[in-house]
Amino acid sequence: MLNCVELQTRDRPDASVIWLHGLGADGYDFLPVVRELESMGAPAVRYVFPHAPMMPVTINGGYVMRAWYDILGTDLVRREDETSIRASQVAVEQLIAREVQRGVVRARIVLAGFSQGAAITLQTGLRQSEPLAGLMVLSGYLPLADSSSAERAPQSARVPIFMAHGASDPVIPIARATASRDRLHALGYTVQWHEYPMQHSLSAEELGDIAAFLTTALPPL
Repeated sequence: MLNCVELQTRDRPDASVIWLHGLGADGYDFLPVVRELESMGAPAVRYVFPHAPMMPVTINGGYVMRAWYDILGTDLVRREDETSIRASQVAVEQLIAREVQRGVVRARIVLAGFSQGAAITLQTGLRQSEPLAGLMVLSGYLPLADSSSAERAPQSARVPIFMAHGASDPVIPIARATASRDRLHALGYTVQWHEYPMQHSLSAEELGDIAAFLTTALPPL
C-alpha cells in the first residue's frame, strides 16, 4: 500500500478524492489547495494524497525521484514505460479498495492527478468495471492509448472526465492533451475540456472550475 497524506474536511466523510502528484513531487504537493477548494464551495470529503514510489528516471539522467513511471525520452507516445504504468495502476486500485473498505462507495470516489498523476488517473479510471464518481486530468494525457480501446471497461463511459491544460505548457504540449481528449471522445466519454493561459501548473481560475466539478460529481446525499 502506498504511503499517503490525508486531510478530511468533515468528520466521517462519505466521499473521497484520491489525488496523484506529478514527477518529482510528493503527496504534500497539492495539500495547500484543499482549503482553497473548500473556500470555493467544494464538497466536504476525505482527500488522499499518495506518495509515488522512488525510481530512477531516464530522462533526468537516471536520478532517483518519486515517479509513477519512468520517462524514457521526450517522445511520450512511442517510448512509454508500460511496466511501471501498469504497476502504478495496481497501486492506485489498492487505494480505491481501501476507501471502499472505509465505507465510501466507488460512485463517491473521484480520482485526480497532475501531469504523470493525470496519466495514471486515466490509466486506472478507464479500466474500472464499477465506475467512479469522476476523473480529474490536470496537465496530463492518455497513456498506453493504443491499449485503451480494448482494455477499458464499458461501464467507465458513464464517468465524467475533467481535463485541464495550459495553452503554453512546455512539459506536456497541449497538442498531446487535445489528442487524448479527442481519443476519449471517440471512445464515447464525456470530457469537460478547460484551457488556461498558463504553463505546466495550476491557476486560480482552474481551481474554481475544479471546485465546481467536484460539487457536481459529489452531490450531497
